[in-house]
Amino acid sequence: MKQAFIKQLLLRSIVSVCLSAPVPLIAAGLPPYVGGQALPSLAPMLEHSMPAVVNISTSTNIQVNENPLMQDPYFRQFFNVPNQSRQQQKNSLGSGVIIDSNQGLVLTNNHVIDKADKILVTLTDGRQLNAELIGTDPEADIAIIKVPANNLTQLPIADSSQLKVGDFVVAIGNPFGLGQTVTSGIVSALGRSGLGIEGYEDFIQTDASINPGNSGGALVNLRGELIGMNTAILAPTGGNVGIGFAIPTNMIMPIKDVLVKHGVVKRGLLGVTTQDLTPELVNAFNLDNKHGAAISRIENNSPAAEAGLEPGDIIVSANGKQVKSSQDIRNIVGLLQIGDHVNIEYFRGNEKKSVVATIGKQALPQIAGEKLHPLLKGTLLTATQKDQVEGVLIEKIQSSSYAWKVGLRPGDIIVSANRYRVNNLEELKKVVDPVNALLINIQRDQEGFFVVLR
Repeated sequence: MKQAFIKQLLLRSIVSVCLSAPVPLIAAGLPPYVGGQALPSLAPMLEHSMPAVVNISTSTNIQVNENPLMQDPYFRQFFNVPNQSRQQQKNSLGSGVIIDSNQGLVLTNNHVIDKADKILVTLTDGRQLNAELIGTDPEADIAIIKVPANNLTQLPIADSSQLKVGDFVVAIGNPFGLGQTVTSGIVSALGRSGLGIEGYEDFIQTDASINPGNSGGALVNLRGELIGMNTAILAPTGGNVGIGFAIPTNMIMPIKDVLVKHGVVKRGLLGVTTQDLTPELVNAFNLDNKHGAAISRIENNSPAAEAGLEPGDIIVSANGKQVKSSQDIRNIVGLLQIGDHVNIEYFRGNEKKSVVATIGKQALPQIAGEKLHPLLKGTLLTATQKDQVEGVLIEKIQSSSYAWKVGLRPGDIIVSANRYRVNNLEELKKVVDPVNALLINIQRDQEGFFVVLR
């Protein structure tokens, strides 16, 4: 009798939760009675949501040498052996979400389609469609691809700022290439950042199982609305341990709009360096407010300097969004374009002030080549990301220089030095020895080759 009463009470609670507010027909619901009892089910919602989640497979052509000796540029140069290689195809799998059925736009992670020569999208009805790359944002790990817009299903987009810890969520994707798979859980935490996974982080954390292949898939609420894109897991053992991360829709959609319009995200500059408020800093600044980001540095002639901000100011909000840490400032500014305005509220001492700054153009760091290595004299190097290749760009080069004579040209990108991958000038500085020979790997258009400077 007691068990029957508890079951009846639990059933009423479930029905009350499901029916407490008006929801569309695609919401999770109750199926017909089974054995005299109604059982909760996600099936009605998933029937409408799953066709909007696609499987993505990519292929990339790479050059490989079968003979390991041929992979050593010193060996090839010493014996004057031509670089004989064969083409090999590298394949990968992931997921994507149709977010605009009229235009055929599919959302996925940048790392799913990065450097792919061919992108193939497989729909739930079995159709396989060749996709066109519209744009990517590697720093936020977001990409937009396009497929023919014929009889597609899209997911409605929810306001991820309304999420609360404990909300039920469902992850849909293609784990381990198994095909479309559904897992469920709850929102474990919000606003996760500082993980070092992406350049810009504001993750939804969930315990819904997310595994390799789920990247780019959908995280939906019980109404079948997209609230985030599954992106990463914390996996000390190599498998799912119940800690997964999704990029929230409120971060995705502004970036998506820019990618559709321009193909790339050109982030602007505010010109501040900030740090989190610690209890020691709160006491040192004699602050009543314990949340915010302390400005530790202002760049000369930057928008922040022109707006009158100073080191020691405590930023508490930007464009109406509360700032709790330095990562919040980075995320807010990272979504703005050159020429956009940002309204900043801050404390200077115990006086609250506000100012409007105009986001400016980021100045790329440059360095004269001879400051790294004598044989790079006559070159001007710049950190860059060109044609989806990160590295150090040879921006200028004198035709009388040694670097020109060995075959380097303006527009070449240094992607590795002394066999270490380099993404920027700082990484290049760490691996260059000015007194020894320098082995660099150059990317020129669609070709790659090694050059030895000595």
